Order: sequence, then structure tokens, then C-alpha cells
Amino acid sequence: MNMNTNYYAILMAGGVGSRFWPVSTSSFPKQFHDMLGTGETLIQKTFNRLTKLIPKENIFILTNEKYNDLVLEQLPDVAQKQVVLEPAMRNTAPCILYASLKIQKENPNAVMVVAPSDHWIEDEDAFINDLQTCFRKCEKENVLMTLGIQPTFPNTGYGYINFEKSEKPIKKVHQFTEKPNYETAKQFLESGNFLWNAGIFIWSVNTIITAFQNFQPKLYDLFDEGMTVYNTDFEDDFIRDNYSRAENISIDYAIMERASQVYVLLATFDWNDLGTWGSLYDKLQKNEGENAVINARTVLQDASGNMIRTTGKKVVVIDGLNEYIVVDNDDVLLIYPKTKEQDIKQVLQKVKNTFGEQYG
Repeated sequence: MNMNTNYYAILMAGGVGSRFWPVSTSSFPKQFHDMLGTGETLIQKTFNRLTKLIPKENIFILTNEKYNDLVLEQLPDVAQKQVVLEPAMRNTAPCILYASLKIQKENPNAVMVVAPSDHWIEDEDAFINDLQTCFRKCEKENVLMTLGIQPTFPNTGYGYINFEKSEKPIKKVHQFTEKPNYETAKQFLESGNFLWNAGIFIWSVNTIITAFQNFQPKLYDLFDEGMTVYNTDFEDDFIRDNYSRAENISIDYAIMERASQVYVLLATFDWNDLGTWGSLYDKLQKNEGENAVINARTVLQDASGNMIRTTGKKVVVIDGLNEYIVVDNDDVLLIYPKTKEQDIKQVLQKVKNTFGEQYG
């Protein structure tokens, strides 16, 4: 199959995924783990999915400096120049602008997708078809696009996209909304014209850079200064000296909420952001007691609805435990109620304060 050499991707792989502690840690975050027990890590799965439409050499990995070796080890097809390193944590807008300027310098006709590296998508062909539809529109028109997910329950952990009703599959976005409370989320679902924001964006490189010039001129000027050195040996020095001066701002807030020509395509695939142990539990095969098990060998009695994961093939014996997360990592054992999974971040902080930073 002939790949379109104008097609590019930016894989966002800088997050820490602290709600997946103790497996996901700041030195080895969840995107580099085989969270689903499929034989592929999340970043490998996402990369391989994108290569069905986008040439391998046009897929850039955006990540923190400290994950450089992990990226190169897990994605042997990726050259060092495709790994775009952030020397400081600065949310999504600065790194997307930086990568977009690099791509524009290499190919001013580029059309690109920005996608998280740690999401679960089952029907990959449907995903690729949806992506192709968005690419085609962005090649012809100066629009910013996103893929919206049909909500299945009033989730308070996602942002929502409010679209203008129309018969066409591609709909104009009325507005992006922040994570709602439960009552608001219920109203969103009832109204029928709200989708989950999955953080997957598509646009031509020229359209997004023009949007930065219009809505974030200060940020644009900061990164535009480096244009002469991007994709050269001097790029690292410029970024190390200047990156930390960038404002800590998300792409949603910096651009998507301000721009007018924003469109959404209702995704035709199942999607899960794999943000928590519970969301992982939902996606895994369950045994007869509705327990989801990864890596462990189990003897279970009066145990149901548990998420069980160990390193190696450890034998786990459980009696009388329901709806719990049981995760055994080299030096941490977590036994925690599934209903309180959002609190794992705070627990992790407590562990680090008590026993030291090396546990997180």
C-alpha cells in the first residue's frame, strides 16, 4: 500500500499515569507497560495502529527527556530524530506547537493527527477509516478537527464536546466543556449532542500554526525563534534554554476553546482512555467470578469483581474479597477498593511522603 507522505502523527507519551500505581511510576509510566496482557505495550499498540495509515518515519513521539531510552527500546522502527523531548513538564499546547513547527519545516504540506499513546481502541480499521475522513477534510479546508466518542454513561472524568446537530457525520463544534459534575454529565447525555473528548486532534500543520499565531502569539513567538535550528544539531540547546519559559497550558484551553472553525467526527470505534484500574477491568476478559486477571495464577473462592495483576506468574489465593484492586509489583502490594480508585493518586503521595520518592 502506498502511504501518503504528507500524513504525520504526534504520539503524546509524556504522562505518568499515577492512577495506575504501583505498576505505573514516574520512572516507568503506563504507556510503556503491557497493561492488557496482549504481548504489546500501550505505546507499541498505538504506534502499530497508526502505521496502517501513516509512514513510520512520519510518526513523532512527544515525551519527557527521561523516557527517551524507553521509547527507542520499545519502538525499534523509530529514529532518534522522531523522538521530541520535553526538558520540562508544560502541558499539551507547548509541545504540540514545538512538534508542529518541526513538521512544518520538514513538510509544509503536512496533515497530522495528535493522539495519546495509552488509549485502548478495539476496532482498528474503524479508527483508521475515521482518521482518513478527518485527514481528507483537513487537506481541503482550514479546519481543526477532533474525534468525539459517543458517551455510554455520565462520566465525570472526561471533558465533553458540544456539537451543533446536523445530518452530516462531521459536525461543527459549538463548544468544549471541562470535566462536569455528575448532574451536569447526566444533562449532557440526555440532550444528545455531547460527546466525550478523547484528546485526538487532526489538522493541517499550517492551520494549527496559524491558530497559535492568532490565539497564543506569545507562545508562538517563543518557539518561532528556534525555527532556524529545528531538525538540526543545534535544536537541543535552543529547547533546553527556552522550553521552560513556555506557559503551562493545554491545547484545549489554548486553541480548541477559542477557534471558530472546529469540527468533530463521531467515532465509529469503541474507545477507552485506560485512565484507572477500573477502566482496565472493564476492558479485560473476566473469569467465571467476574474477576479480571493479568499475569497471576489464581485460586479464588467467594471472590468477584476483582482486578488482579502481579509481576511474573505469582500464585494468588483470595477468599472473601469482592470489587477490589489487587496489584502486586516488585516492592509494592496494593489492595484497594475499586470504588475508591480515584484516590490512588493521594495514596501514592502518602507512600512517597512516608517511605521515599522511589516508590512513585
